[in-house]
Amino acid sequence: IFRSGNLQNVISIDPFTTERTEVLFGPGSVIYGSDAIGGVMNFYTLTPELSMEQKPLVSGNAAIRYSSANNEYTGHFSLNAGWKKWASLTSFSQFHFDDLRIGSNGPDEYLRHSYVQRVDTADRVFTNDHPRIQKPTGYSQTNLMQKIRFAPNENWKITYGFHYSTTSDYDRYDRLLRMRGGLPRSAEWYYGPQVWMMNNLTATHHISSGIYDELTTRLAHQFFKESRIDRDLNDPERRTRLEKVNAFSANIDFNKSAGTGHHLFYGLEAVYNDVHSTGTDEDIYTGTITPGPSRYPRSGWSSLAAYLTWQYRLTKHLLLQTGTRYNHFVLNAEFDTTFYPFPFTTTKINNGALTGSLGLIYNPSENWSVNANISTGFRSPNVDDIGKVFDSEPGSVVVPNPDLKAEYAWNAEAGIVRIFNDWLRLDLSGFYTLLDNALVRRDFRMNGLDSIMYDGELSKVQAIQNAAKAYVWGIQVGLEAKLPKGFGVLSRFNYQKGEEELDDGSTNPLRHAAPWFNITHFTYSSHKLMLDLYTIINAEVSYENLPQEEQGKDYIYAADNNGNPYCPAWYTLSFKAMYQVTDQLTLSGGIENITNQRYRPYSSGIAGPGRNFILAFRVAF
Repeated sequence: IFRSGNLQNVISIDPFTTERTEVLFGPGSVIYGSDAIGGVMNFYTLTPELSMEQKPLVSGNAAIRYSSANNEYTGHFSLNAGWKKWASLTSFSQFHFDDLRIGSNGPDEYLRHSYVQRVDTADRVFTNDHPRIQKPTGYSQTNLMQKIRFAPNENWKITYGFHYSTTSDYDRYDRLLRMRGGLPRSAEWYYGPQVWMMNNLTATHHISSGIYDELTTRLAHQFFKESRIDRDLNDPERRTRLEKVNAFSANIDFNKSAGTGHHLFYGLEAVYNDVHSTGTDEDIYTGTITPGPSRYPRSGWSSLAAYLTWQYRLTKHLLLQTGTRYNHFVLNAEFDTTFYPFPFTTTKINNGALTGSLGLIYNPSENWSVNANISTGFRSPNVDDIGKVFDSEPGSVVVPNPDLKAEYAWNAEAGIVRIFNDWLRLDLSGFYTLLDNALVRRDFRMNGLDSIMYDGELSKVQAIQNAAKAYVWGIQVGLEAKLPKGFGVLSRFNYQKGEEELDDGSTNPLRHAAPWFNITHFTYSSHKLMLDLYTIINAEVSYENLPQEEQGKDYIYAADNNGNPYCPAWYTLSFKAMYQVTDQLTLSGGIENITNQRYRPYSSGIAGPGRNFILAFRVAF
């Protein structure tokens, strides 16, 4: 049910348990399958440590953090207990955030002038005495992780991981900004607790055999729960849409050195997702609850895949890597026509996709690296694409489209890295992606009608459809300099541009191609002290360069000189410091957005924090 819009699911991952993060650019479908069409983010969590001695190894961390922009209070505790063959890692984190305060220098459109509160039996609109407070945006979150590691001998490693994350209710702030007839459209619009749970069992075997040198098997079960609750102003009906997903997966991966310079990676994957969606409508006066339309059809999504990657060192300086993957996916959905007169009751997608990649890395010396890669990727339609009903923007409603096909990406990229005397590193890379059968939102007809009544409003019918083509290209430039006396500079610049074809053959900016941005760090590091002064710069997106679907969301954008919505350019200047007080105690703090800019990232439903003071303590034992 992951949608193609802006997602908040990544907040389920606890930053305190994240060992490292990898960002892989370009299609990663050969290894990761469907959805890895533009890039992959890999999050690696901490592993329990075994004891290298006879006595047990006991260690841990505790941390607290405060930030002023949203009155954040965060606490974390973790404990590792390790023996020769067994180890345990337990982690617990608690986060609390109040409503977010924005800056004082920027567009007035981002101010929150009023809010709705229910008093006794009536909805009342109150003036916000502190318009820089985005009311309501606060929420809390709890994370728990438990890992058990067992190493019976040098060849086997078995790890079980349990991850659990839940939030409080949290408001959909941008939906609360919408107006109708001079008054807020919604009295309530919030998400229920976002719950994520994963059980993961991994077994790794190291042995030199004819089939593999390393074998890794993974069995996982994930559970997701999301809900959306909304109620119009002065309307007694509260609508609740609840989704539960059980996701099962099994992977087996082989790693084999096959002669001089040859390396093989191959494996199999099976995935099954069971989606259960319900809807209820409640009369807040009487408490009567009646069945309502669900957000999604009753459905199941499954995928079977096999992949092979071959890595070959052609010469001392030249490395070749190529791979292919075949993915077969099946989706079955049953639509309930009780509330909406769909012209269909079931749909089935049964299709496959073959993807591949070919890349070269040339290192003429230790100080030079040149790489080039061509690859393909795909994304099969999920339940969110084919089956959901929701209001996408004022006056529009998205309806199911059972005839979707997978979108397919063709990608080419190249990069170069140059290192000068171990103190300066420069890198430049570029990519071009052609997306065929791109899944985009377009005007649609249902039962021959281009408009239907939805939540009491005549709404234009839209649906996710396979557009002709979409194009995305971009460049990235990086600089890293190690200067004398512990000083350093790190800078990154990204530019990307995307367009999609419309039905009439014209083009429209692609929604998820963000404007160019730059981040630059000026750092200092000594034995116990680290300092970081950095700036983030984002370019403007003019009204003409806003995608059509974004042009209708004037409630989240500033207004240009002609009164049209646009996203102004913005910057922030911040300073961070960390001091190692003792071997066990670390003190860190800083000021984000020193100049108190009022800004909103492109396409975001919430403005960024204003001047933010941060203080944190971390104890290791």
